[in-house]
Amino acid sequence: MSVFADLVDRLADLLQPLFGAGAAAAAIILFTALVRLLVHPLSRAAARGQKARTALQPRIAELRGKHRKDPEKLRKAVLELHAEERVSPLSGTLPGLLQVPAFFLLYHLFSSTTIDGRPNALLGHRLFAAPLGDRWADALSAGGPFGDAGLVYLGVFTVVAAVAAFNYRRTRRTTAASPVARVAEGASEGERVPGLGAVTRVLPFMSFLTLVTVAVMPLAAALYVVTSTTWSAVERAVLYR
Repeated sequence: MSVFADLVDRLADLLQPLFGAGAAAAAIILFTALVRLLVHPLSRAAARGQKARTALQPRIAELRGKHRKDPEKLRKAVLELHAEERVSPLSGTLPGLLQVPAFFLLYHLFSSTTIDGRPNALLGHRLFAAPLGDRWADALSAGGPFGDAGLVYLGVFTVVAAVAAFNYRRTRRTTAASPVARVAEGASEGERVPGLGAVTRVLPFMSFLTLVTVAVMPLAAALYVVTSTTWSAVERAVLYR
């Protein structure tokens, strides 16, 4: 992990003439964007797999209604359908899973107080008046929500809320238009997918949980999460249109 820390430090040095004291914060944002750019091919593969699986959902829903009393026949029929259409049930899942280690590595890098037994130099820098190693609670205790550091967090929360609202509208629109939702709405009570209604109602609100995450983590890690979340929102809007 020290290799990534050194890369971010070097990037901050390069950005120093442009961003001054905020160079480390700018380096975190740029480094996160570069990492997301590197894994973008995996995201494209995941999108292709998701689209292939989504296209089969109406037919799977029909099979579920036809074989609802015989789980074994349903399982075989679904596997045959995937084989017939040459779509793997897990297509696109693996690329998404491969992004998880990168997420945890970067989160650990930007939230750890020490790296290889040495103080994490990244957390000693600031974004305007807010230290990258502090949390929102530190800003509240230092000057309140409208203090110098508190205003930095309000700016971060505004960006997160805007991205969450964008994801909320997009998720509601996508969920309402999905073949599974349409089939489930038109199906009889016995043919509906268990729990689908609850998931459909709750899913759009999940984006707003990022506000809680950002509020309790160090500002350096919050910048990573905000950058990655914003990238994901734009990327999904393009890939899943």
